[in-house]
Amino acid sequence: MAHRTGLEDHYVIRNQKKLRFGYTTGSCAAAAAKGAAEILLGGKKISEVELMTPKGILLNLELLDIRQEENAVSCAVRKDAGDDPDTTDGILVYARAEKLSASDASEQTGMEADQKELTENKDRFLIDGGAGVGRVTRPGLKQPVGEAAINPVPKAMILRSAEEAADRFDYEGRLKITISVPKGEEIAKKTFNPRLGIVGGISILGTSGIVEPMSEKALIDSIRVEMSQHIAMEEEYLLVTPGNYGADFLREHMELPFEKNIKCSNYVGETIDMAVDMGAKGILFVAHIGKFIKVAAGIMNTHSHSADGRMEVFCAAAVRAGGSLACAQELLQCNTTDEALSVLKKYDLMEKAMKVILEKIQFYLDHRSYHQILLGAVIFSNEYGYLGQTANASELIKKIAKGEKE
Repeated sequence: MAHRTGLEDHYVIRNQKKLRFGYTTGSCAAAAAKGAAEILLGGKKISEVELMTPKGILLNLELLDIRQEENAVSCAVRKDAGDDPDTTDGILVYARAEKLSASDASEQTGMEADQKELTENKDRFLIDGGAGVGRVTRPGLKQPVGEAAINPVPKAMILRSAEEAADRFDYEGRLKITISVPKGEEIAKKTFNPRLGIVGGISILGTSGIVEPMSEKALIDSIRVEMSQHIAMEEEYLLVTPGNYGADFLREHMELPFEKNIKCSNYVGETIDMAVDMGAKGILFVAHIGKFIKVAAGIMNTHSHSADGRMEVFCAAAVRAGGSLACAQELLQCNTTDEALSVLKKYDLMEKAMKVILEKIQFYLDHRSYHQILLGAVIFSNEYGYLGQTANASELIKKIAKGEKE
């Protein structure tokens, strides 16, 4: 009989499909820490532990690869991301619980900052990252430079697990909990960590302890983390690309520092909101027409599930530019933005219609921020290349190129 985790009845319905919940690397680390500490302090091998997540869902997680030493125990919990497309799905997250003697405690306290990570309860519990858990090398994240990339909520969960085990078995000494992920360094290459300056492995993540399939919140949170790091590095004017096309165009055709670009996916509106909240002075978007044609209609989430209207926007722009009924009808029959651009080109309306579109993009960007920050966009197409830029783009390009601050 398959092991039951407690998530069997938790799911969401998206696109008429039932999608399973999963649990985070933070839950894995906390459960493994709890298991290792209980085996170490209780002297009895156990095969599973219960873990209450911040979301209020009680998990029952299986302990794997249990290894016992004289003063230490390690074990692992396998990550299950449910039906979320997560690069960490199926990995083993290990925790090693080790008793520290007085001399060990003194030695640990004297370690350099980049070799240790103390929790708030530093007198009794030391939490650190081992192999496959990243280290922070740049400011702007929730952990100081040099510490293991274990986010605050997972760290609190691990600490609580260690405290509960110590209280249960009346252990008054010190414990060191080391979290490791054997495949972490390899997996980290597929995550945001290299962009964030987290080296050597993955981050231990999760604010709720639970993975909700295809969570928009998780994507937006990742944008927030990346943006906060750029703000911490005193970049007041931000360079944003919605996707890979924008990043490629930026790298190949613009003389701007590519390493400063932030990917915002479809979340144009949320990106502007975050920038205003964090005190940024401006954003330059470098975007494919396929996404930003929607912004010209005030659509701030450019995913096709949220809204489309691309051809209607092209049609309206063509009419405003003096286009004929025949041109408008052809545009409404197009399937792709490049096809629509070819129609504009056929009717000699490309430049005039793009002028209208760019004015509308500028209007709706400013409307989203209530003119609180300087916003602009450079728009291109894969087939036709550079299509134009909004009124504020030139100023933003100069400021970003110079690294200018106010």
